[in-house]
Amino acid sequence: MTLLIISSDKDSSPWVDALTSVDDSVEISVWPCSNTRAEDVEFVLCWNHPRGLLRKFPQLRAISSMGAGIDHLVSDPDLPVDLAFARLIDPSLTQAMFEYISAAALYYQRDMDSYRRQQDRRQWQPLARRALSQTTIGIMGLGALGHYAAVELSNMGFRVEGWSRTQKRIDGVTTYAEPQLKEFLSRADILVCLLPLTTKTQGILNAELFASLPPRACLINVARGGHVVESDLLNALANGSLRGACLDVFQHEPLPRDHQFWTNERIIITPHSSSVTDPVAVAPQIIENYHRALSGRKMLNQVDIKREY
Repeated sequence: MTLLIISSDKDSSPWVDALTSVDDSVEISVWPCSNTRAEDVEFVLCWNHPRGLLRKFPQLRAISSMGAGIDHLVSDPDLPVDLAFARLIDPSLTQAMFEYISAAALYYQRDMDSYRRQQDRRQWQPLARRALSQTTIGIMGLGALGHYAAVELSNMGFRVEGWSRTQKRIDGVTTYAEPQLKEFLSRADILVCLLPLTTKTQGILNAELFASLPPRACLINVARGGHVVESDLLNALANGSLRGACLDVFQHEPLPRDHQFWTNERIIITPHSSSVTDPVAVAPQIIENYHRALSGRKMLNQVDIKREY
């Protein structure tokens, strides 16, 4: 039976090579493929698949995302939800995400944005330094990525608080559950979004949320562009309620060349590069899930597609 790779915007060759190196007995095909029968496909590894395509495989048992997110699956109205679904957890991806967040947080904490604007004006004006322990980083989303980032940022010396749908316990980190969102926001000097994109979290980074933050808070969004109401973000930056925003994800990618974000001096843009899944690192996990799915066992990092994460 066949493991089918479906990806509209990733090069599949490294994935085929990595999977084959782990188990060369697995038959692997890449969509679209003329020599693979739809009824032979039992496991699909996919990213941004064409809508409705997954219903065309009558023997399909399981679907794995090619990354940590599954919003590209959830957004398909024709998704066969009675299957088993998994996402990928990659330790190197988790570390890379923390590195990106810590770099962005330190950029704001050490006033590099202000010094950048001073440089443009040829202005020499040292600013008072604030200790890491006097800066609160609020992390929205305490899954694998958020939990790791929270612990490591706390170890660096930041005051770290986290918010998630249900209450989590993390040593050294103050945590909040869903009903406590406003209390959580009121303390976040630097807000980091690591939420999954779901029906509930779509557009959560909006005017009401920005107004709940301390004056001149900063935003780091490394989750999904769909979390941001773009006009609200631009307004918050313009009126000074937000000091700056570091954005790695956008509603439309690549970001259109005429988009207002490009020319806004208070926005840092990176091209969805905060962390990238390494096919070699996750290939053993995918092959293990392939065998588990075919034998009817629960997969590693299996998700509840109805909860959307």
